[in-house]
Amino acid sequence: MLTIYNSLTRKKEVFKPIEQGKVKIYVCGVTVYDYCHLGHARTYTAFDVAIRYLRWQGMDVTYIRNITDIDDKIIKRSNENKEDFLQLVERFTQAMHEDFTAIGLLMPDHEPRATEFIPQIISLIEKLLSNGNAYVASNGDVYFDVRSFKNYGCLAHRDIDKLESGARVEINDVKRDPLDFVLWKLAKPNEPKWQSPWGEGRPGWHIECSAMATSMLGNTFDIHGGGKDLIFPHHENEVAQSESATGEKFVNLWMHAGYLQIEKEKMSKSLGNFSTIRDLLKNHAPEVMRYFLITSHYRSPLQFSESAITQSRSALERFYTALRDLPTASPAKETTYESKFIQAMNDDFNTPIAFSVLFELAHEIQRLREKDIAAAASHGALLRQLGGVLGILQDDPMAFLQSGNEKLTIDPAHIEKLIVARNQAREDKEWAEADRIRDELAAMSVVLEDGSNGTTWKIS
Repeated sequence: MLTIYNSLTRKKEVFKPIEQGKVKIYVCGVTVYDYCHLGHARTYTAFDVAIRYLRWQGMDVTYIRNITDIDDKIIKRSNENKEDFLQLVERFTQAMHEDFTAIGLLMPDHEPRATEFIPQIISLIEKLLSNGNAYVASNGDVYFDVRSFKNYGCLAHRDIDKLESGARVEINDVKRDPLDFVLWKLAKPNEPKWQSPWGEGRPGWHIECSAMATSMLGNTFDIHGGGKDLIFPHHENEVAQSESATGEKFVNLWMHAGYLQIEKEKMSKSLGNFSTIRDLLKNHAPEVMRYFLITSHYRSPLQFSESAITQSRSALERFYTALRDLPTASPAKETTYESKFIQAMNDDFNTPIAFSVLFELAHEIQRLREKDIAAAASHGALLRQLGGVLGILQDDPMAFLQSGNEKLTIDPAHIEKLIVARNQAREDKEWAEADRIRDELAAMSVVLEDGSNGTTWKIS
């Protein structure tokens, strides 16, 4: 049975969807005011793997990943650029889609935008006001009263009396409590605005996700996810306002991905230590980046370094070397490898153990290749199938092995011409010339492998 770690209970739980065979999942998406960085990629790749696995196991998954298309950062950037906020949002939404597609992320089933849900947001705020969970402050803004929700702090596992206002909690004199958070902000000059019962303005960040999630998935749904940095205050506030408005449990299971770190600090725009996905893809193959992102367990911190990327490339080379030159076949049935892979993934999507199983399978393919090519081919098809669950190993093996370091400029036709010349030199027993050509290729980072089927090459 599939067990998933629930951030709310701080333990692994057997996953039981509300409706048998169906899974409803909402993941907090990107605030689109800049290019996505590798920390974003880490979070959304983690959920991409989970969703791929759930579907492979026969689940009917409804995957919602929203877009935050209005907030303070977007307004600030659009003003700095002297650019309409809608144009800014469209530009970076398109860039996000390009980057996410490059690293193999599936598109969500629905991608709601906050500005499309203004009526639902207003309706939710009206419920909170009528229930006594919100108030209109002296400046006209509407705030949620955290003291009105008795379980405030349940997700972050903090006592409300001991909570301190952090960097992401607004502090001003109009609040009843420093922890109270804004639901509706009255518009300032030169800001986007919408009509509401409280005057022209725009929604606060937290209420946007509650409105989108409950509108699309119902008052209670199976899984809510995001990065660990969202636990408090964003997800804590979602719980408080959603359950106060509906009187029902908001989410059954909370999943949170660990930070991507550089020198043990979280990668983020606010810290200025981030690398964008598109910049990294200029020098590294997308599949190599994806492999790196899922090598550690999704809840664990992931340390970014160039050496880690190099190790990821080497690991994928081992897999593709095992798959090279195998005939087409159906995946091997009822193998211990598949069983062990499922066992690993059923343990809170444990990709490190799943990869260890795939390495065992790759080793078995190499062993079988020498004596039973049909068995090797069926095991190779299984390796591709299981790799596909993780979003890898779907390329042509030789194309991957010959792609090499993206910084190198390689002309495959020239390499093939040199290989033909070398083989002719060997046939003519001109060993010095053959060695010279091999050395020339080695200087280009081309490694030759002579076998019964001729000479193949890859980039070291």
